[in-house]
Order: sequence, then C-alpha cells, then structure tokens
Amino acid sequence: MLEAIQFIRKAIITRLTGTITLNATVLPVYNRVPSTSVYPYIYVYSVSTNETDFNQTSYITETLTRIEVVTRFSGDSGGELQANQAISQILQLIRTRSAGYFDLSADGFSVFTCVNEGTTYLTDEDSDYTYFRGIVEISNKIQQIT
Repeated sequence: MLEAIQFIRKAIITRLTGTITLNATVLPVYNRVPSTSVYPYIYVYSVSTNETDFNQTSYITETLTRIEVVTRFSGDSGGELQANQAISQILQLIRTRSAGYFDLSADGFSVFTCVNEGTTYLTDEDSDYTYFRGIVEISNKIQQIT
C-alpha cells in the first residue's frame, strides 16, 4: 500500500495557486507558512489517511486535507467576510463533481470522491490584531491503481 495524501495536497496547492483573490489581490498558498508571510493567505495541510476498503488487487483509502484561509485586521477594521469570500472561491475549485476530481493517475492513484466534510470559522484576537480563519476539511477516496 502506498501513501496518496502527499499527491492530494500537491494537487490542491497547484489548483489554488494564483486563482484566489480578495480585493484584487491574489492570495499566496502555503504548505508551510513562512515567518515573512503577508495576510491574507491560504494554508493547506494533511490531516489523515485511513484505509477504508481493499481487495485482492487494490487498496482504497480516505484522505482528509484542510484548507485554511487566514485574514488579519487591526482592531475592529475588518471582519470575517473576506474569509467567507475566499472559502467560497476555494470550494468552487476544489469541491467539484467527478469530471473535476484530481487526476493522480501519473502517481498511481485514482480519486473517486471529493466531499466537503465541513467548514469552520474561527476568530482569534490578540493585543494588536484580530485574525479570522475559515477552515475547510476535504475528504477524498482514492484507489491505488499501480
């Protein structure tokens, strides 16, 4: 059995890079957020892989990947609207029907489901800034084909 989640994460980052905009600004997409990052940004990270089924010739796994939008505002100068707008754009690109599923055939996998397992919105406040976060959890069922 091979691990597929790295390929899903890469496919998500590739699909989102250069495509999500807020106020005419393209949001950067990270797998590791650098200390020099600017706000807002998108953070994509792996959560888990679980074997859900198998037979004599193949393995089927379910992967969970999180896509997090982080915005930052001074005091009360902003709100969660920007996080909502970015999440909406992300869902239009990621949560598709079968024709838009990630093509991982070159990596030896076939993606046959894509499900939004939920979207969560959080607000974090510190002494200088208020952070608004939108977090989407995406589930993909994947069959190993090689």
